[in-house]
Amino acid sequence: MTASTYRRPGPLAITVATVDAMSGGRAELGIGAAWYEREHRYFGIPFPPLAERFDRLSEQLEIITGLWATAPGDRFSFLGQHYRLEECASIPRPARRPPVIIGGAGPRRTPALAARFADEFNSGMADGLAERFANFRRICEQSGRDPAGVRLSTTLPVCCGATRGEAARRAAALGEPGARMLRMGITGTPGDILGRIDGLRAAGADTVYVHLYDVTDTEHIALLGREVVSQLA
Repeated sequence: MTASTYRRPGPLAITVATVDAMSGGRAELGIGAAWYEREHRYFGIPFPPLAERFDRLSEQLEIITGLWATAPGDRFSFLGQHYRLEECASIPRPARRPPVIIGGAGPRRTPALAARFADEFNSGMADGLAERFANFRRICEQSGRDPAGVRLSTTLPVCCGATRGEAARRAAALGEPGARMLRMGITGTPGDILGRIDGLRAAGADTVYVHLYDVTDTEHIALLGREVVSQLA
C-alpha cells in the first residue's frame, strides 16, 4: 500500500514485479493520491495540492500498468506532465499482472481512476458505503467497464473483546489516537463485529480489511481469528 507521492512509478513497478515473481504471484499493489500531510512533513516528502496529486496518480497508473503489459523485447515510453520514460525495458516481469487496488472516498476522480485501472475499489471507511459503491458502479457503466469484474472493499477499525467490558478496556488502553480511529469502526464482542460485517456486506462490500491499532496485542488477533474470521470462512 502506497501513495502517488512516495515513490517514482518506474522503480515502483519493478519493485512490485520483483515481489510478485519472488512470491509466486501473490503481490497486490494498493495506491492512492495521498492524504496525510503530517507524514509527508515527517519524512521531508513534498505534498503538492490535491489536483496535482491526482494528476500524478493518473500518470503513475498509466506507467505502472504499461510497464507490466510491455512484452519481452519491446520498450515502453511515456511523456506526461510529471513523468517521462524513454525506451524502458520492463525487467524483471511479474509472474502475472498484479492486482491494483485504488481507494478513496471522493465522488469523482478516485472512482474514475478505479474504473479505468483497478481490480479492486476500496471506498475507505464504512459511512456512506452503499452510496459510494453505487456511484462507482455508475462510473464503470458510463466508461464501458463491467462493475461486476471489480472487487469492492472497505476498511473497518476494530477493537474486540470476549465481553463488551473487555473490549472497552482494550479500547481505553489505546488512548486518544485509538479512540479517534474507533469512532469510525466498532468496539464490541465477536458477535458485534460479525453483525457490523454483515451490514457492510449488505451495503455491497465483498472484502473487509480489519484495521487493528495495536498489533502487539496478539491475544486480540487470536480472538478475532477464533471467533470472527472462523465464522466468516
